[in-house]
Order: sequence, then C-alpha cells, then structure tokens
Amino acid sequence: MNIIETAAIVKKYRRVAVVGASPKENRPSNQVMAYLIDAGFEVFPVNPGQNEILGRKCYPDLKSVPQPVEIVDIFRRADQVGPVVDEAIACGARVVWMQEGIVNEEAAARARAAGLAVVMDRCLKKDHINLGTPQAHKPSPLP
Repeated sequence: MNIIETAAIVKKYRRVAVVGASPKENRPSNQVMAYLIDAGFEVFPVNPGQNEILGRKCYPDLKSVPQPVEIVDIFRRADQVGPVVDEAIACGARVVWMQEGIVNEEAAARARAAGLAVVMDRCLKKDHINLGTPQAHKPSPLP
C-alpha cells in the first residue's frame, strides 16, 4: 500500500479496534492506543485477558465489540494474524492494519479478497503523525 492510500485510510476512518492491546504503559499497543484516543479516534481494546485498558472496556474478540469497527489494528505475532483477519472480515471491518514488524501475506490476501484494505509493517500512530493529520485535541503540556 502506498502513502497516498495509507493517508486516505488515516483520514477517513475513526473507529479502531486494537487487537492485542496491553495494559502495560511501556508496550507499543498501549502507547498507540493512548495516542489514538487523544487524537479523537473511537478506540476499542481487544484482549481476552483484560477487563479494561486506558479506561476503556476491553473486549475478548472483535465480534464482541458493540459497534462496527472500521480499522482493526493488530498487535499480534505474524503467525497469529490469520484468525484476527478472519474475524475482521466477519465483523465487516474496512481495514486490516498490521503494526510494524508484522507481515502475513496469506492473511492479507484473504482480507483483500473480501474487499478490505490492508496495511502491513506500518505504525498507525507514526503514520498519523507523519501525515500531519491534526489531532482532535492535544494533551496539555507538562508543567
């Protein structure tokens, strides 16, 4: 996917499920999720081992998310992406986004065949920042 297509995704869709979300502040999934919330995205953490992350109710899987998800942002090993992509297809997501370091061509092909856009080996937070996409609100500066 080229930068123009990625930019269109980042600007168009606002409802994101973060699969593999972690409650640990030092984990990339937590940092990306916090950024997306602050940037005005509607974010749904997905992790069957958690009840809440960053003050948001956590869901065990994509089918449990109560609203339609547009972007499925995946923080799972490449060999665990396939079932997540199948869930994304089943729940009507528009985009499967595999974070930096995650590439699964077989799962990506299934997603594309089902009409989903696919982004692999890219960070949604970094792309949002690099594209100069304005945040809904900026955090207050530290004193």
